[in-house]
Formats: sequence, structure tokens, C-alpha cells
Amino acid sequence: MRKIELDIVALSHSVTQSHNYAVVLGEQGGSRRLPIVIGSFEAQAIAVAMERMTPNRPLTHDLFKNTLETFNIELKEVVINNLLDGIFYARLICIKDGEIIEVDSRTSDALAMAVRFDCPIYTYEFILDAAGVVLEDEGDEDMGEPAEAEVTEKKASLSSYSVDDLRKMLDEVLSEENYERAAEIRDEIDRRQQES
Repeated sequence: MRKIELDIVALSHSVTQSHNYAVVLGEQGGSRRLPIVIGSFEAQAIAVAMERMTPNRPLTHDLFKNTLETFNIELKEVVINNLLDGIFYARLICIKDGEIIEVDSRTSDALAMAVRFDCPIYTYEFILDAAGVVLEDEGDEDMGEPAEAEVTEKKASLSSYSVDDLRKMLDEVLSEENYERAAEIRDEIDRRQQES
């Protein structure tokens, strides 16, 4: 079966399931999107790696990455290889001493590892046919990303703080391991530094 490469194009609160998140994978060179509902811990693990944040102590996925590297195991790719009863299945394709080793994984954990190893993510045509959505005009589609008003409200609330206050707030939320809020604060600080 031909593998189709995917990129993570969005990570946001799930519209359909409260207390969960949706990671949206996009087909490279195509218009199909594959939305997958994941838990908040896994969403945080993906966001931390995508934003290149360094937590005070290693998160579980960082620990697993460090362990694989210690034993000279390379994560070559992640394959979302099945969809049964609405549940996605994935495999970590690893290489050790030239031998390929496949490890069963929850899809959310596999994505968190793929981001850490900067390795490709693949799926198959039958999965995109079953669960994918085609975006004809990406600007008009709502894939569970935050509403424009919600984003504007968050930016407005942060814009009322000074840069020094934002840096203090960033330290506080990092110590609480609230990486989603930390990313918002960091983006606000970056925005202001670019303006000045």
C-alpha cells in the first residue's frame, strides 16, 4: 500500500468532545485533512515539542525519546496504519543496528514522538477515505480551531500587560507546566519585540 505523508496543520480544542483536543493532519501536496481527537496531556506534549519549549523536567515523551537515543534506536517514521470503530491505530517504525523494529502506539503518543524526532508521519488511502475531509477553501472551513473572536480576546487580555509582567507570568505558567498558556504569552512577547 502506498503511504501518504501528513503534516500537523492545527492543534486546538475539540468541538465535538469537551476536555479533549483535536490534532489536524494535512496531506502533503493535497487538500485532505485528517482530524483526530486526542487527550489534553497528549495535546500538551505535542504543543511543547512543536513550540520548542524546554520543561523543567522531562515529560513522558521526552523520557521515551531520551531512552531510545541512549540505546541507539532511531525513530524513522510514524504510520497511522488502521482505523477501527472510530479509533486510530499507529506504529512507530524504529531502526536499531540496521534492523527495522515496529512498535504499536496510540496515535496521539506516536504524533508526540514524531514531533520530537522530527520524523515523517504517514497514513494510507483507506484511512483518508474513511475519516478525512476535503477542504476546498481552507479559509472558510472550521476545523475546530479557535474562533477569531476567541483569539482576539486572548490577545487583548495579554496586551494589557507590560513585557516585564508577561515574562513573570511566563515563568509562573511554565513552573505550573501550563504549556499552552506559555505559548500564548511567548507569542505576545515575540510580537511586541518585532514591533519595537
